[in-house]
Amino acid sequence: MSVREMSRFRRDPLGFVEDFARRSPTDVFRLPWGAWCVRDTDLAMTVLRDPVFNSGMAGFFGDMLPSRDTQIGVGRAVRNTVRDYLPAYREAMARAVAELPVVSAWPRTGLELVQRATASLLLYPAAAPTLRRLQERNVQIGMMRSPHMRNRVRAEMLRPKRRAAAIEHVAQRRAEGIPPGPPRDVLDAVLGACPAEVTDQGAASAYLLLARSIVGTVGYAVAWALLQACVHHRPGSSWPWPTDWMAREAARHRPVVWMVGRRVPQTAEYGGTAFQPGTVLSVSPYLLHHDQQHWSKPGEFRPERWGEAGEHGPYLPFSAGPFTCAGAAVAHTLITEALTALTNGSRLSVHRATMRPHVTDSAVPRAFELQRDPTR
Repeated sequence: MSVREMSRFRRDPLGFVEDFARRSPTDVFRLPWGAWCVRDTDLAMTVLRDPVFNSGMAGFFGDMLPSRDTQIGVGRAVRNTVRDYLPAYREAMARAVAELPVVSAWPRTGLELVQRATASLLLYPAAAPTLRRLQERNVQIGMMRSPHMRNRVRAEMLRPKRRAAAIEHVAQRRAEGIPPGPPRDVLDAVLGACPAEVTDQGAASAYLLLARSIVGTVGYAVAWALLQACVHHRPGSSWPWPTDWMAREAARHRPVVWMVGRRVPQTAEYGGTAFQPGTVLSVSPYLLHHDQQHWSKPGEFRPERWGEAGEHGPYLPFSAGPFTCAGAAVAHTLITEALTALTNGSRLSVHRATMRPHVTDSAVPRAFELQRDPTR
């Protein structure tokens, strides 16, 4: 990527990629950093569901787990554990929101709220105090790859400490044995679904990845929903939309996971372009969610579209096809429960707001302030 292109990308990353897609004469175009991206929506959905493209292991776990069956088993076990925790999450989130000041700094506050509300889900209360403290410190830095070098350095310094603490605790739990009955927390779910051949290092890495995904994805999605809803409704008026619509429209308009890439497993052709094995081919949920051929007024934030017939194009905030996130539905519930707690009995407004995201491995909101004034 040239210096000029990098400057444009930093100013408006999503608009930059939209412009690249718009100017492409083919259905598949080359991104400035070397990967390829599918521009055409119908072709993108075909690619995401193609059994050849989706053969083998999910890239999400990398080489942490030994087989696709193990990946599926771990994903389902964690999803079920999170789903069973939802009533406790709802109560914990309400308590955490009640302690917020009138004005809070976001998106960091979103991460902190989700971390507090899921603390006993990620690690049961008596477990691993050192690992728990390191997880809390990680939230302070940010859960996604920071655009700021200082925070990247802090994250890199913290990462080996978190990893070492997680490996030590995994070894301890395995030595003690997991008690019968439902998992006590996400780590129990991971260990219960992992065969004996999975090393302590692999199990710890999978656990840390899942913990990061739960807190980071939900926290940033809540921040996006609040920011966009506050910007697009009249200050002082009653809240105009159900939280379910807010969450769905925010994930459509500003998906946290804005680009999904996978290495082509074997020689293939998509959109008239031949790809060699190992080439990275991506689909952008952001581009698909803003396709004027499939969505009415896609550039507008309109939560009411989710209550109207014929308003829905392809919607994939958690990917699509064989590698759709196993926890997609429960993640949506975590987001809506947080929004319900934040909007209940309060009038919301934002300050220092901008729709331009920070884009690295995810698209997250820039810093803004949320003001909550009680209505009763």
